[in-house]
Parts: sequence; C-alpha cells; structure tokens
Amino acid sequence: TLRVAEESIQTKAVVYDKKGDAHYDTISAFIKSMRASDEKGAIYWLAKMLHAGEDFRFIARRIVIFASEDVGLADPEALPLAIATQQAVEFVGMPEARIPLAHATAYMCRAKKSREAYESLGAASEEIESEQTAKIPEHLKNKHFPVNPEG
Repeated sequence: TLRVAEESIQTKAVVYDKKGDAHYDTISAFIKSMRASDEKGAIYWLAKMLHAGEDFRFIARRIVIFASEDVGLADPEALPLAIATQQAVEFVGMPEARIPLAHATAYMCRAKKSREAYESLGAASEEIESEQTAKIPEHLKNKHFPVNPEG
C-alpha cells in the first residue's frame, strides 16, 4: 500500500553485509573504540551492528575476547563481567540483549587496559616454535609420582 511504501522510505537502510567487508570493518571499529576507551563510539558501533541484525552472540563473544586480551590483568573483574554478559544475552534474547551488551561495552571502555598476558603468551609461543627440542628442567619435573611405577 501507499502508506507502507511511505513508511519504508522513511527508514534509513544500514550498509552492513554480514559476511563481507562492512561486517569486519564494523566489528573492528567497535573493538578499536573500546581499546581507545571511546565509550560513545563503541556504543555507536554496537548499536549499528544490532540495528543491522548482527548476531548478539557474536558481539558477546567479541566482548569476552576483548576482556581477556585487552583489559586482562589491569581489571580482573572484566572477564567475569563479560562472561556474565554472554550468559545474560543467551538468557534474555533480543531485543533485551542489547542492554547487557551496552553495559559490558561501557565497562570495557572505562576499564584500564593491559595486554601483558596476551603478549606474554605470544612471546612464549614464538620461543617454542623456534626451539629444536626443549627439555624440562629437573627442578620442574614431577618427582613424587612416577607415571610408570614399575620402571
């Protein structure tokens, strides 16, 4: 009908391809905004993803990763809050899932950041890949409980 056509003209289309560049560029903008402690920007990108129909579980997963990778040791409460957010969005579903997602996004923006654990893991992985054969030092071996008591 004419009324439906007029209403649809008033609705602005969001450029967002869920499997293409717009998808990855938008999640990148979301994460980089949180990394920069840009709460207004991060909430904007969150709203854009939700408006475009992005899977709220995907967004929650990215917040969990961010809490551990980027906030890390600087705020030990960030990861439990992110996990609680992931559980909350599963429990409440949409459209209410947007509220705990916004809560967690704002928290991550305000949190102090530390990539120390993430970077240490990367450095250890590089070291392992460059070694021929690394032997466990004697003082770190399990001497109390032999695996094969007979021999």
